[in-house]
Amino acid sequence: MAKGHRTQIKRERNEQKDKRPSAKLSFARMSVTKACFVLDAIRGKDLESAIAIVTYNPRYASSVVRKLLESAAANAETNNGMKRENLYVAECYANKGPTMKRIRPRAQGRAYRIEKRMSHITVVLDEK
Repeated sequence: MAKGHRTQIKRERNEQKDKRPSAKLSFARMSVTKACFVLDAIRGKDLESAIAIVTYNPRYASSVVRKLLESAAANAETNNGMKRENLYVAECYANKGPTMKRIRPRAQGRAYRIEKRMSHITVVLDEK
């Protein structure tokens, strides 16, 4: 059994949470590998250069990651009172989401499976 009152347990659990501003997109309709090409390019960069990189990147994932960066920056300013100039991309990663399975008809009555993958993308910012 847990020790202490329920509110005490919740308070201790909330103290261990990460206080850094972040933004998460669940069920993004792209594979993890395609999202990681963009995420690898911005990891560790300061916020303004990361936004510049994804703005001029031709990949589809870059438009999604740009919105995530803007959202995380807004969270940092409003919730944590951080300055936008001091922010940098501390962590960014894509985790595997569910896969939609579809069927493609082929010759002689066969059917091939098409897997439409999804991913959960997370961007965490921090102050220098």
